[in-house]
Amino acid sequence: MSASDFLSAVRSRRTIYSLSKEIQVSEERIQEIVREAVKHTPSAFNSQSARVLVLFGEQHDKLWDLTTEILRAIVPADKFESTGQRMGGFRAGYGTILYFEDQAAVEALQAQFPSYAERFPTWSQQSSGMLQYVIWTALELEGLGASLQHYNPLIDEKVRAEWGIPETWQLIAQMPFGHPTAPPGDKEFKPLEERIKVSP
Repeated sequence: MSASDFLSAVRSRRTIYSLSKEIQVSEERIQEIVREAVKHTPSAFNSQSARVLVLFGEQHDKLWDLTTEILRAIVPADKFESTGQRMGGFRAGYGTILYFEDQAAVEALQAQFPSYAERFPTWSQQSSGMLQYVIWTALELEGLGASLQHYNPLIDEKVRAEWGIPETWQLIAQMPFGHPTAPPGDKEFKPLEERIKVSP
């Protein structure tokens, strides 16, 4: 793959909310993408602190059902319709990838390198962001649409109990994916001259 091919994939990756379960990619291929991404995405001090839970089918539906019920308990009834529609949109997808960072790995580095202790949580988040982006872009290359959601910490305890997640795994984000049924919306870009400086 050339740099042009890579940048084309970067341009193509977008947030897709309109999804269906009619995907043309096998679960085995999706698992392969996740394994390769988790293995090769960089992490500070090679901490390898990323953890992932992949939910397909009924397990994916269960995640968004429990999220819906948690939100129903806290969102005013007269304002819940739009929330319910959004949850239904995520549930309409084929699967969800949940991203975690193992705090045991982070704390071990803090103990080993105390002079950097306060930085390791930030570096952990940065590593998770890279992993999310790698998987998101790879899914797009397979013809799948996805979005990135953050219903943590509201759903943390339910997720931990339902899928046996270790206490040290901190939930960072959720990525519902499926077959895109509508194109992404328009995206505006700020002038690059305001965002990039090049030394003379």
